[in-house]
Amino acid sequence: GRAVLVDCLTLWLANLIFAERDPDAETASLLAALQDAAGPVVLVSNEVGLGLVPDTPLGRAFRDAQGRLNQAVAAALPQVLFVA
Repeated sequence: GRAVLVDCLTLWLANLIFAERDPDAETASLLAALQDAAGPVVLVSNEVGLGLVPDTPLGRAFRDAQGRLNQAVAAALPQVLFVA
């Protein structure tokens, strides 16, 4: 029943990509774990899509994957706050 703070999903995603793991499959696992959480979970993530388009293919792929991750997590949660 204790609260869990995950800071941050952006670093989590970067580690997945560098480990050559499938971000979509890992996101599905994360969402399943959130459904089973015994207490409140607070997730922190960076918004990387509001700035400049990255110069490199890896940077663009990361930006797109981060956007998909943020959207999937936001859709699964009862409350989302955007802080800028």
